Amino acid sequence: MPDSVYDYVVVGAGSAGCVLANRLSESGKCSVLLLEAGPAPRTPLLRVPAAGSLLYKSRYDWAFQTERQEHLGGRRLYVGRGRGLGGSTLINSMICMRGSRQDYDHWASLGNPGWSYAEVLPYFKKLEDNQRGASEFHGAGGPLRVEDLRWVSTLSCAFLESAAAAGHRRNEDFNGAEQDGVGLHQVAQRDGRRQTAADAYLLPARGRPNLAVRTGTRVTRLLTGASALGAAYLQDGRQHTVRARREVLLCAGALQSPQILLLSGIGPAGHLRQMGIPVVRDLPGVGQNLHDHVAMGVACSCARPVGLGQVLAPWALPRHLLHYLLAHRGPLASNVLEAGGFARSEPGLPAPDLQFAFLPVWAMDHGLTRVKGDGFVLLTLLLRPESRGSVTLRSADPLDPPRIQPNYLASARDRAALLRGIRLVREVISAEPLAALRGQECYPGHAVEDDDGLLAWTRAFAEHGDHPVGTARMGRDAMAVVDERLRVHGVPGLRVVDASVMPTIVGGNTNIPTVMIAERAADLIKAENP
Repeated sequence: MPDSVYDYVVVGAGSAGCVLANRLSESGKCSVLLLEAGPAPRTPLLRVPAAGSLLYKSRYDWAFQTERQEHLGGRRLYVGRGRGLGGSTLINSMICMRGSRQDYDHWASLGNPGWSYAEVLPYFKKLEDNQRGASEFHGAGGPLRVEDLRWVSTLSCAFLESAAAAGHRRNEDFNGAEQDGVGLHQVAQRDGRRQTAADAYLLPARGRPNLAVRTGTRVTRLLTGASALGAAYLQDGRQHTVRARREVLLCAGALQSPQILLLSGIGPAGHLRQMGIPVVRDLPGVGQNLHDHVAMGVACSCARPVGLGQVLAPWALPRHLLHYLLAHRGPLASNVLEAGGFARSEPGLPAPDLQFAFLPVWAMDHGLTRVKGDGFVLLTLLLRPESRGSVTLRSADPLDPPRIQPNYLASARDRAALLRGIRLVREVISAEPLAALRGQECYPGHAVEDDDGLLAWTRAFAEHGDHPVGTARMGRDAMAVVDERLRVHGVPGLRVVDASVMPTIVGGNTNIPTVMIAERAADLIKAENP
């Protein structure tokens, strides 16, 4: 017998799950249970923007690994995914980015009415409390505070000037009329402190008697019959079940939502039988279409001690920590990825296909490998990759991590575009004033000039963009998993609401688009369940 019954059961308290928990409980007329495998956040490091990478591979990170990547030298790549109330907003770079209007118009053109740019813009505005106020493109008074950076490094300012000298225009708002150009990012912070999805959406709703939140609950499968009935989960070593009167809402992210579907017998029949799992619904697209941005760049030492690594050196850290604790300002208020931009690898493209990300610190492997000395890295990210991969089960054991095979850079076109991006990066760092601040190009190094050399270096050092999407994509074709209302095909009462429903990746960071998806999903759900 189930141990509890709710109108809605939400699986996963990341960006999407926190939104749904808030919006579906706000009327007080229905009951909502939010299940989260991770803990409630407790460490003060979660509030300090510059400390985000210190939480990688901690209890707040699933710390997945990909399978070996054929086109990246056979490497297994670390995949950080937030674990706890707030999901990946616990450890991300807090950048508030939407992508381009062409991304959403493309979704609609694929047979997904309601997802064009004109139709999703009101939801982007609804979610925002932008420091700059309301405008044609921005909202004020929404749950998520969006602020300008309180501290910007000397190197990031030099990057912007050098990019302008190299022909890139200054863009003060990447979420405005045009995306092209370089500028400073707006971030999900409130008064200089990290603001997670749980801070923005869950905390204001926690006192509602019709909302229950359970942490440390590992969902092992969904309960199904003629429709979705609820979920089974482990908590404190004991098996529990919960029933949903209306709907089960799967919000576990692009890597774990397909894993839970597969464990529940929803997915490609052949794979399910291979794992010994009874087939509930043969949906061949579950776990397919995995794709992500790929990043590669150039790292340089500093000719003068102006990098963030030098600013936050051990002898200076106590002073900056005191400043931050008193005023929430100074270098510790930095999100590290302070500046960036968008460009096109070749003329005639309808939208930028490359993103710049400037780090005023010398680090590799998502900051897990610290390099001695002071320096900076300018990355270029491939925004619209052709390469596709998959998420499948390693076994029928729900505690086993999923098998993640992104197949990065399998497409020759992807490789060519990324190489063009690296050359654009070199043009920027060769322009003043950044050229005067840099020392040696440490990687790839000045000796690496031709495409073969750059490609070899890319295979050895390229990383992903932390933006996996697409593994339960929306559409009406045979490989689609959900329809345009995010309902799982053939399984009434079940929806997927997270980045896995994106048919194609957006041209930018994926957190804010995921919040938008959940805001729109909440309206769709309430319209169908008045």
